[in-house]
Amino acid sequence: MLLLVGLGNPGAEHTNNRHNIGFMTVDEIIRRHSFGPYRQRFNGLAAEARIGNTKILALKPTTYMNASGLAVGNAARFYKLEPDDIIVLHDEIDLAPGKVRVKRGGGAAGHNGLRSIDGHIGKDYLRVRIGVGHPGDKDEVERYVLRNFPREDMRWVEALTGAIADALPLLLGGDGAGFMSKVALLTAPPKPAPKKPPKEPPKEPPKEPTEEATLPCGPSPRPASRSRTEGRRPATPAKRGEGGSRLGEASGGAKAGRRGGPAEEP
Repeated sequence: MLLLVGLGNPGAEHTNNRHNIGFMTVDEIIRRHSFGPYRQRFNGLAAEARIGNTKILALKPTTYMNASGLAVGNAARFYKLEPDDIIVLHDEIDLAPGKVRVKRGGGAAGHNGLRSIDGHIGKDYLRVRIGVGHPGDKDEVERYVLRNFPREDMRWVEALTGAIADALPLLLGGDGAGFMSKVALLTAPPKPAPKKPPKEPPKEPPKEPTEEATLPCGPSPRPASRSRTEGRRPATPAKRGEGGSRLGEASGGAKAGRRGGPAEEP
C-alpha cells in the first residue's frame, strides 16, 4: 500500500486558496481513478482505490495545515508504512505557477505542513511540489497562499490537477522523471497552426500575337519619294508668232511686249 497525502486547510472558505492545491489535486485523482467515497479517518478524510497493482490510500488531513503530521503519522502507524511508502502533494511558492517537481527528502523550506509531517515520520518521503508562484515579498507570503487563485488562474489549475492525476501511474511505478515529463506535456500550450502561404493571383492566359508583333524589328520603310516631274502638268509648247519667233521673246535683243506683238521701237 501507498499513502497519498494532499495538504490544505479544511472549510469552504479555503477551498480555492493557493495553499489548498494539494487538496484540489487529491480530489481530482480520486475522481479520475474511481476511488471509493471519503470517510472520516486518521484525523482526516480518507478514500481507497487500486491503481494498476498498487493499493492507494488517499488522505486529506482535517487538522489544518500546521498539524498535518498528526493525520499522516496516524495513518502510517496503522498500516505500518515507511516514509518510502508515502507521497505528499503540496503547494510550492519557489516554483513558477503550473510547474511540478518531484523530490525525496529535504527541508521544509518554510512550509508548515511539511514541517509538521517531518516531526512525525521523518523527512525521507516523496514530495510532489506544485508551483503557485511567489508574491515577490517574503512578508506577503502568508497572505498570498491563503488567498484564492484569481478566476483567470483556475483554468491552468484545473488543467494541472488533471494532468497530475493522469500521469500518476508513472509516479507510483517509480518513474519520477517520466511523471514530470508527462505532466509538462499535458499542460503545454497548443502549438500555433502553421501559416498558410498567400494565394497566388490567377495567371493570365498568354496573349495571341498581333499583326504588329509579326513585323520585323527596325524602323518602318519610308514610301518611295515622288520624282520632281511626277504629277506635274506637261509644259505647253509656246505658240509661235509671225516670223516663226516664240511669243514673249525679244526680237533682235528687245524685250517682248505683253500682247505678243512686235516690240515698239525705242
